[in-house]
Amino acid sequence: MSAESTNSRIYYTKPSITEREIRYAADAVTHGWGERCYEYIARFEQLFTQHLGVRHAIATSSGTGALHLGMAALNIGLGDEVILADINWIASAAPIIHLGAKPVLVDVLPDTWCLDPAAVEAAITPRTKAILAVHLYGNLCDMDTLAAIAQKHGLHLIEDAAEAIGSIWHGRRAGSMGIFGAFSFHGTKTITTGEGGIFVTNDDALYERVLTLSNHGRARGETRQFWPERVGYKYKMSNVQAAIGCAQLERIDELISGKRRVFELYRDSLRGLPLRMNPEPASTMNGYWMPTIVANIGTSFDREALLTSFKAANIDGRVFFWPLSSLPMFESYPRQATSHALAARAINLPSYHDMSDDDIGRVAHLVVGHFAGAYRERT
Repeated sequence: MSAESTNSRIYYTKPSITEREIRYAADAVTHGWGERCYEYIARFEQLFTQHLGVRHAIATSSGTGALHLGMAALNIGLGDEVILADINWIASAAPIIHLGAKPVLVDVLPDTWCLDPAAVEAAITPRTKAILAVHLYGNLCDMDTLAAIAQKHGLHLIEDAAEAIGSIWHGRRAGSMGIFGAFSFHGTKTITTGEGGIFVTNDDALYERVLTLSNHGRARGETRQFWPERVGYKYKMSNVQAAIGCAQLERIDELISGKRRVFELYRDSLRGLPLRMNPEPASTMNGYWMPTIVANIGTSFDREALLTSFKAANIDGRVFFWPLSSLPMFESYPRQATSHALAARAINLPSYHDMSDDDIGRVAHLVVGHFAGAYRERT
């Protein structure tokens, strides 16, 4: 390993941009105006429906916007409750609050870090309207059990698949199994448009409602110019962003494979340590958006010390998402035991498609050293 490689910055993630993305973006900037201003958007939506195996897609300015539009079209609003996991990024809960509904935070399973179905069922009340299944870091919720619970109680099952492109549950892609799904194309994601997201569904009527809402309330087919039928939203993706997205989708298998290669090298390098990583149960595939380590209970582990050693070595690291119930806006909510125990024992490791074997080795070496040091201190 060269001296330069041992000192170079390792980012926690970055996109894979090739000549194809640059060429498509340049074409959109040069020609994608006037009557051609939606060409790449329509193409991106079509490519995404083909990849995911769904009937409809609407490109949006963010994954949060896609969630907001879908929930609004389901008439989730004042007095309603939506159940989601305590371990989540705030973006999953924000649309619920924006619509005047209440997020109900429940605990997660210790192995997948996703919704605990038993906790979901226990939290259902007459005000519950939906279950929001967030596939955390590429890990999959138990969609069969959650779907059965939703059907039993007459609830909507929504998928937040922002982090789960490439993940597959028993032959079905993440985001394709609920009443609707939402994805993010932020610059940190496996495929990116810089900022951006997408709403997907197999429900024809829901698609039409979201399409209307996404265009300031103007219905498709309306002949009167600038005539909205209701107050809607503006969460459109730009043609330039969609052009980049088209190039990314044409490379989707390569990009997912790149993420899986990085995870597998980490897994092999860290084998035998007292920790767990992102699971991949039988009949599933994990897109491994963010390789994550969770120290075993009872193991000496100092998250801040490990992150400090990363920083000293010019390596980025990320904390595991804080439980939502630990944030100021949710301070009145009950603290979920598994969620709070996980957050203190976990970090995300750097991961990007073309990360070199040497750089993965640099990260793994520090993790191994941290656990070895903790063991020496105890003995």
